[in-house]
Amino acid sequence: MDYRRADHLPNRRESGLPPRPAGLPRQRRGTTPQMVGRYPDFDVLEQAGHWDPATREVVLGRLGDPGPLRFFAAAEAPTLRAFCDTVTAQDEEPKLPLLELIDGNLADGKLHGYQYASLPDDRDTWRLAAQGLDEAAQARGAASFAAAEPDARIEICSRLSAGELSGGTWDRLDPSLTWSVLMRDTLSAFYSHPWAWNEIGFPGPAYPRGYSRLGIGLSETWEAEEAFEVDPVEDVDERGVDL
Repeated sequence: MDYRRADHLPNRRESGLPPRPAGLPRQRRGTTPQMVGRYPDFDVLEQAGHWDPATREVVLGRLGDPGPLRFFAAAEAPTLRAFCDTVTAQDEEPKLPLLELIDGNLADGKLHGYQYASLPDDRDTWRLAAQGLDEAAQARGAASFAAAEPDARIEICSRLSAGELSGGTWDRLDPSLTWSVLMRDTLSAFYSHPWAWNEIGFPGPAYPRGYSRLGIGLSETWEAEEAFEVDPVEDVDERGVDL
């Protein structure tokens, strides 16, 4: 499958998931998760000289060694790491250190300022979710969620998102709302990292430089250029293909 063209977009695996990213262009400059992406010659770190010192320190600090976990227990880490990798389709190295980023926020009490009325504190929700994921995997014959086969992990996550897990921990923890909490934190961590910016072609903070290209369809000269011949949105619309 040629991922440089748009006609791959409506094609999905039997499971309903998008095609695997193996056909995407290999990253030639900078780093992306699994070293594939739609912007293979883009590296957001080349823009670091345009950021103010405080911004540069924050962004570059996300690239360093995250250090040991401070919130999650050793027994919880494999399960939750497998969850983060599964829901973000990180199948190969290099991977974003999502669990470490989430762990740091929870350890420092950097929460969102609100929570679902029927759920406990987000920190307790994460801990209980680890227990519930392991229980779901054990019901399917695996020793733990981390030890389950990839397809089993995907199936468990799909049932979690649909609110269909039950029994044990899930009888006292709403699965669909738990999914919302876990995904909010996981995606926030994913898209806070410069490697993810390379993957989506985001050129990073525009402060203090700012944006100035005001014409429709115009991009800044320093923004990423997608390595595709066809605009996928226009192509799908023109062909009338339902995703």
